[in-house]
Amino acid sequence: MNDILASFDNISIKFDGRTLLANINMDVHVGEIVTLIGPNGSGKSTLIRALLGLQLPTSGKVQKHHTLRIGYMPQKLHIDPTLPLTVTHFLSLVRGVDKKQIPTVLERLSIERLAKKQVHTLSGGETQRVLLARALLNRPNLLVLDEPVQGVDVNGQVELYNLIAAIRDELNCGVLMVSHDLHLVMAKTDTVVCVNQHVCCSGSPQQVTQHPEYQALFGVPGAENSLAIYSHHHDHVHDNNGQVSTNNTIK
Repeated sequence: MNDILASFDNISIKFDGRTLLANINMDVHVGEIVTLIGPNGSGKSTLIRALLGLQLPTSGKVQKHHTLRIGYMPQKLHIDPTLPLTVTHFLSLVRGVDKKQIPTVLERLSIERLAKKQVHTLSGGETQRVLLARALLNRPNLLVLDEPVQGVDVNGQVELYNLIAAIRDELNCGVLMVSHDLHLVMAKTDTVVCVNQHVCCSGSPQQVTQHPEYQALFGVPGAENSLAIYSHHHDHVHDNNGQVSTNNTIK
């Protein structure tokens, strides 16, 4: 079976005379956590928007598996504090959701106590878990997470990354994640793609942190000392260019 959920094939995006992305090639596989890293303005969120169909490529193509179901978690949630909206009501607004799923998903994320709470009163960590619950209600085989630990303290970040990895294992879904929290997210990532308008380097965390372009962007001390590197074994390998290959037929 084809285990590629989404492919970016030579994607370039230009806007108002500026090149936002140039010649991006990248795949996301079933059961794989892919993390996009890069400086602010490097095009990470633009790449996510292209996958979601919110940004048309100037050239190239985004290819999606015919069974693809995306669960999207945005960076932030902006709710007018004068709007009465409980967590359950907010989640019930997801198009096509079976409302009977809501208590189950809340329980899985250990936030069932929030069901009747007003959304605008939630803490940063609570808000991110509610957004993750919203993404899971679509029964996705690809989770797309844009800065999933935004506004969460360090302990909460560790818990969320552990939770995302556990959900990946439970659902055998792919995960495409944008993050700036390199020292934490790298420990829960199978493939890292460093983006700065183009793909600077990609591969396992170990490979990427040794790459000259990564070190130029983030510094050698950070690459050598501050990252919690760990290896997670899956049924795929990385070639000398850092690309994922499997024993399955792809494309």
